Amino acid sequence: MKSAEQKVSFVSDYYINSPSKTAQELFLYPLQCGIFTYEPGYMLKRSSFDSFLLMYIQKGHMMLDLAGKQLQVAEKQFVLLDCYQPHGYSARDGAECIWLHFDGVQARNYYEYIIARLGNVFSMENAFPAIRKMHSILRAFAENNQFQEPLLSKYITDILTEFMIYNPGTGAGGTGTEAVERAMIYISEHFTEDIPVSRLAGFAGLSEYHFIRVFRQKTGYTPHEYIINRRMASARYLLKYTELTVKEICFSTGFSCESVFCNAFKKQHRMTPQQFRLLGQD
Repeated sequence: MKSAEQKVSFVSDYYINSPSKTAQELFLYPLQCGIFTYEPGYMLKRSSFDSFLLMYIQKGHMMLDLAGKQLQVAEKQFVLLDCYQPHGYSARDGAECIWLHFDGVQARNYYEYIIARLGNVFSMENAFPAIRKMHSILRAFAENNQFQEPLLSKYITDILTEFMIYNPGTGAGGTGTEAVERAMIYISEHFTEDIPVSRLAGFAGLSEYHFIRVFRQKTGYTPHEYIINRRMASARYLLKYTELTVKEICFSTGFSCESVFCNAFKKQHRMTPQQFRLLGQD
């Protein structure tokens, strides 16, 4: 949808959601979301708007008005607001942001915990995981998949969890354990893709050398070994419970070609994928 607000550029888009009764009783759920380009001079003031608001400033800067207190928001900062309370924000010189109004049975508890640690305006050295989930919510609405309410709830929970575990005093990855956990979550979601170690190290906020060392200390595997094991676990499941061909399983689990997959499988399991399927092993 296109916004009719003054000083909101025509290139902006937003979506509105009406959560089901089940979502309201069980989940965190989106109410509105969008990407807005604010023109110079944009201003909004509200006494109340029944939701919580998450914003990420992609370009420019904004000014918040919270209970008469003025807060500057710089580029690449997050904003988390309780919109049940009077609030306002403006973009004197223009700005671009991605935003999400949400609510739910635990929304206030999440909100209060996060602002107690980070405040209403905060930065993250590695904002990508949270931003990626915000874009996933937008994409669900753009593709008309907004009725997948449990998945949308998971996205919001993932975003808020990123904020809850973030430790500004130790960098993007927090402790070594937190850094490895972040990498493991990313691998679990993207194991079918090509995942360079440099990307995992970047998400963890560590150098490649330090990341590999810490990862092996915590898991007993190198990142590459862990990715292969994750792919193999998926392949074993598909071999046992589906009728997909070995070639189809190869590509669906992230291997570059069938011979590479078969050689890796035989090295790890001392049998070919087809033999494993025939034996019906787990």
